[in-house]
Amino acid sequence: MKRITVGGLPEEALAAAGVFHQLWLSRVESALAGGDDVMIAMSPADHTQRDWRNAVVAGLARKHTPRRVNAVAGSGAALEPVETYLAGAPGVTGQYFQT
Repeated sequence: MKRITVGGLPEEALAAAGVFHQLWLSRVESALAGGDDVMIAMSPADHTQRDWRNAVVAGLARKHTPRRVNAVAGSGAALEPVETYLAGAPGVTGQYFQT
Protein backbone atom coordinates (compact mmCIF):
# COMPACT_ATOMS: atom_id res chain seq x y z
CA MET A 1 0.00 0.00 0.00
CA LYS A 2 1.35 3.38 -0.96
CA ARG A 3 0.90 6.26 1.47
CA ILE A 4 0.41 9.70 -0.08
CA THR A 5 0.70 12.42 2.54
CA VAL A 6 -1.31 15.47 1.55
CA GLY A 7 -0.10 18.79 2.92
CA GLY A 8 -0.91 22.43 2.55
CA LEU A 9 -4.69 22.22 2.73
CA PRO A 10 -6.43 25.39 3.92
CA GLU A 11 -8.73 25.27 6.94
CA GLU A 12 -11.80 26.40 4.96
CA ALA A 13 -13.51 23.37 3.40
CA LEU A 14 -14.20 24.71 -0.10
CA ALA A 15 -10.67 26.04 -0.45
CA ALA A 16 -9.23 22.75 0.87
CA ALA A 17 -11.21 20.73 -1.66
CA GLY A 18 -9.96 23.01 -4.44
CA VAL A 19 -6.33 22.66 -3.41
CA PHE A 20 -6.67 18.89 -3.14
CA HIS A 21 -8.11 18.66 -6.64
CA GLN A 22 -5.47 20.98 -8.10
CA LEU A 23 -2.37 19.58 -6.42
CA TRP A 24 -3.04 16.07 -5.16
CA LEU A 25 -5.74 14.31 -7.17
CA SER A 26 -3.49 13.57 -10.15
CA ARG A 27 -0.81 12.09 -7.85
CA VAL A 28 -3.31 9.77 -6.23
CA GLU A 29 -4.78 8.72 -9.59
CA SER A 30 -1.31 8.10 -11.04
CA ALA A 31 -0.48 5.75 -8.17
CA LEU A 32 -3.78 3.90 -8.58
CA ALA A 33 -3.36 3.66 -12.36
CA GLY A 34 0.14 2.29 -11.76
CA GLY A 35 -1.28 -0.61 -9.77
CA ASP A 36 -0.78 0.65 -6.22
CA ASP A 37 -3.38 0.58 -3.47
CA VAL A 38 -3.31 3.99 -1.79
CA MET A 39 -3.79 5.43 1.66
CA ILE A 40 -4.27 9.19 1.47
CA ALA A 41 -3.01 10.76 4.71
CA MET A 42 -4.44 14.20 5.48
CA SER A 43 -4.13 16.47 8.47
CA PRO A 44 -7.01 16.37 10.93
CA ALA A 45 -9.85 18.77 10.14
CA ASP A 46 -13.16 19.79 11.60
CA HIS A 47 -16.55 18.44 10.52
CA THR A 48 -16.87 20.95 7.65
CA GLN A 49 -14.34 18.98 5.61
CA ARG A 50 -15.87 15.54 6.10
CA ASP A 51 -18.26 15.64 3.12
CA TRP A 52 -15.75 16.52 0.43
CA ARG A 53 -13.20 14.05 1.80
CA ASN A 54 -15.79 11.26 1.83
CA ALA A 55 -16.87 12.12 -1.71
CA VAL A 56 -13.32 12.16 -3.08
CA VAL A 57 -12.27 8.83 -1.61
CA ALA A 58 -15.55 7.10 -2.54
CA GLY A 59 -15.33 8.41 -6.10
CA LEU A 60 -11.72 7.31 -6.46
CA ALA A 61 -12.58 3.84 -5.16
CA ARG A 62 -15.39 3.44 -7.71
CA LYS A 63 -13.29 4.76 -10.57
CA HIS A 64 -10.21 2.65 -9.87
CA THR A 65 -11.68 -0.71 -8.85
CA PRO A 66 -10.12 -3.21 -8.14
CA ARG A 67 -7.43 -0.93 -6.66
CA ARG A 68 -8.12 0.10 -3.09
CA VAL A 69 -8.01 3.68 -1.85
CA ASN A 70 -8.80 5.04 1.60
CA ALA A 71 -8.24 8.37 3.30
CA VAL A 72 -7.09 8.91 6.87
CA ALA A 73 -7.13 12.15 8.84
CA GLY A 74 -4.29 12.08 11.31
CA SER A 75 -0.58 12.57 11.65
CA GLY A 76 2.57 10.91 12.88
CA ALA A 77 2.39 7.64 14.76
CA ALA A 78 -1.42 7.69 14.77
CA LEU A 79 -1.39 6.74 11.09
CA GLU A 80 0.62 3.55 11.52
CA PRO A 81 -2.06 1.30 13.07
CA VAL A 82 -4.59 2.39 10.44
CA GLU A 83 -2.10 1.72 7.66
CA THR A 84 -1.35 -1.73 9.10
CA TYR A 85 -5.06 -2.49 9.33
CA LEU A 86 -5.74 -1.37 5.76
CA ALA A 87 -2.83 -3.39 4.39
CA GLY A 88 -4.42 -6.53 5.84
CA ALA A 89 -8.02 -5.72 4.95
CA PRO A 90 -8.40 -6.40 1.22
CA GLY A 91 -12.13 -5.65 1.18
CA VAL A 92 -11.88 -2.14 2.63
CA THR A 93 -11.89 0.68 0.08
CA GLY A 94 -13.51 4.07 -0.37
CA GLN A 95 -13.50 4.89 3.33
CA TYR A 96 -12.52 8.04 5.23
CA PHE A 97 -11.07 7.36 8.69
CA GLN A 98 -10.25 9.85 11.42
CA THR A 99 -7.63 9.04 14.06
